[in-house]
This record gives sequence, structure tokens and C-alpha cells, in this order.
Amino acid sequence: MSEPETQESNSPSSDGLGVKHSTNRTVFRVLGAISFAHFLNDTMQSLMVAIYPLFKGAFHLSFAQIGLITLAFQFTASLLQPLVGLYTDRHPKPFSLAVGMGCTLCGLLTLSLASSFPMLLAAAAMVGTGSAVFHPEASRVARMASGGQHGLAQSIFQVGGNTGAAIGPLLTAWIVLPHGQGSIAFFSLLALLAMIVLTGVGIWYRNQNRRPKPVTVSTGISHHAGRVGMTLAVLMALMFSKFFYLASLSSYLIFYLMAHYAINVQEAQYHLFYFLFAVAAGTLLGGPLGDRIGRRQVIWISILGVAPFTLALPYVGLGTSAILTLIIGFMLASAFPAMVVYAQELIPGRVGMVSGLFFGLAFGLAGLGAAILGQVADLWGINVVYHICSFLPLIGLLAVFLPDLRTTGRTQH
Repeated sequence: MSEPETQESNSPSSDGLGVKHSTNRTVFRVLGAISFAHFLNDTMQSLMVAIYPLFKGAFHLSFAQIGLITLAFQFTASLLQPLVGLYTDRHPKPFSLAVGMGCTLCGLLTLSLASSFPMLLAAAAMVGTGSAVFHPEASRVARMASGGQHGLAQSIFQVGGNTGAAIGPLLTAWIVLPHGQGSIAFFSLLALLAMIVLTGVGIWYRNQNRRPKPVTVSTGISHHAGRVGMTLAVLMALMFSKFFYLASLSSYLIFYLMAHYAINVQEAQYHLFYFLFAVAAGTLLGGPLGDRIGRRQVIWISILGVAPFTLALPYVGLGTSAILTLIIGFMLASAFPAMVVYAQELIPGRVGMVSGLFFGLAFGLAGLGAAILGQVADLWGINVVYHICSFLPLIGLLAVFLPDLRTTGRTQH
């Protein structure tokens, strides 16, 4: 564990979640609350992808325009998240979580009423802005409540989001597709529920900021700026590999399955659910596994190890394709909690900035990937997208350049 345990009084705090606190204990009630809020947040966000077939038909959109919707959503999140994290590192804003969720609520209402392509872009940008405020601060709360089990806490936080992302396509198939665009407004109630939960989390967060801060021990690599920069560059390349490939699956899997296997949109929605469910399961495993065997090892195995399956995916039948997408989603997702915690340990004291950078980069790369791959699909067909992207995980070879932070000066028990 990279932080020494400190003793504290056991007197109960008057936070909004009714939790007794100790800096060396994992506060699972807070982690559960922030994970549930992440579940609601990403359920709403996943609507953006799952309703693409509805908007494609209603607004006569090209694949390139669908990519632009994703880009509008992801770009605002990508651009703002590191800035939000950097600001809140210096000026904590416990109730910004609830305020950001209010922006998502407004975006959903606009999406349900949109009558033109520019309105769709504006609604997507509002949802992205809400996400930009949510992720860095929620990741900070997860670390504050971790009790030193940083990988476990990050996985609990992230699995809520990935589970929500998996549920979104099902809710779309059951609610939005049968009842039309106006039914998207129903999901604004989820945003309202999330705002209530996050207000309670904000009270806990505010009370934590009033407590004495524990002394932390930084990693030995942290003062070598050149090595830190090189390590971050490798992490960025690995993020590119991971999220460009995930963009090809999350944004275009439905269209690929419909074109390649001649199945209907509802059956394709179920396949997207299987993939996103595997992503959620992989996320839950990646963090605690990194606590046990090391973040570097998890990153290496999960990103490069998936390459044989991605290379095989364009050449198999429908049943085997479903199995391979399950394996791919599970393995790729296990890397992200390890990457976030690895970067937080690499640059101590900048939890918000690092979290915002990595969540923002994830959103940005996914959005950029969706836009570029949409152009490729329009020019050469959706099948070509999956042949090109199958080689992306080979970039995982760069993981060999990541230093093992467990041997660079961290305090051991």
C-alpha cells in the first residue's frame, strides 16, 4: 500500500450517508453510492449510442454524421474533464457532482425534443459536459473512500458505469425503440435520482475535506520528470489502442452485425448488451487484480493478450463472434482501472487532474475513433472497419516500457 495507515477517532460523522469514518478503512457505503451514481450516469450516456439506429432513420443521417454526434458528446467530455480535475485539485467542489448531473438532465430533455441535426449535436454536447464534471470528482471520491485499496475502489466505481452502459441498449430496445424519441425524456428521471444520491455523497466529501489530511508517500519515479513523461506517453498510446478499438465495437457493432450476418436491429442490440456486460465484468476484476499482482502486469496482459481474439473476429460466424466479443470486452476493460490507479500513483497529489485526463482521453479517443471510423465505413463499408481495427491491440507491445511502480520506492508493509 502506497499510503501509511493513520489512526483516527471513531466518533461518528454527520455526513449525508450516515457513515463512520476512518482513513485506513474502505468506506463501502460511499463506494456503493458513487458506483450507483456512475451506473445511472452511464446508463443515460449509453442511450447516445443505442438510439443511433432510431436517429439514423428519422433524420436520414450518414455514418459520418453519427460519428459527429459521438464526437460532440465525447469531445466536450474530453476537453473539459482534465480542466475540471485540475481546478478541483486546488479548489474542491463537493456539490459539483450533483450540478454536473443537472447538465445531463437538460441534455436528455433536449435530445427527446430535438427536431434537427444541430439540436442533436447540442444535446450530445450537454450530456458530455455533465460527464466531464462527474468523472474526475467521482474518481476522487472513490480514492478518498478506498482505505488504501485503490484498485478495488476504482473497480467498484467503474463497474457501476460499465454496468449502466450495458443496460442502456436493453432499455433502448424495450422503451425508446417501441415508443419513439419522446420517450427519452423518461430517462431524465434517472438524472434526478442521481442528483439526490450525489448530494449525499457531496455532504460526505465536504466533511472529509474538513478532516486532517493523512501523510502520503510518493513513488520513487515521481520526481524524474523525463521518465514520468515517457511513461505517460506509453499510457496514452495504450489508451489509443484500447479506446479506438472499443469505439469500433460500441458505436458500430449493431450496424456491423446487421450488415455482416443479416440480423435485425433488436437482435443486434442484445449482442451489444453481451459485449458491454463483459466490459463491466472485466472492469470489476482489473482493479483488485492490480492491487495483488501489480498494475503493469494487468495492463500488459489485458491489452496485448486480446490481440489473437480481435484478429480472428472478422472471420468467424455469428455464434463465435458473440463469444469473441465477450472475451475482447472482458480483457480490454480490465486494463482501465489499473491504468487510472497506475497514473494516480505515478503523479501523487493530482488525483483529479490525472482522473480527468484519463477519463477525458478515453472519451476523446472514443469520439475521435467513432468519427474517423464512420468516415471509413461510409467510404469502404462497415466490414473494413473491423479488419483495420483488429490490429490495434498490437500496440500493447509498448507496455514493456512501463516501469513497475512496486519496485520504484513505494512503501511496503
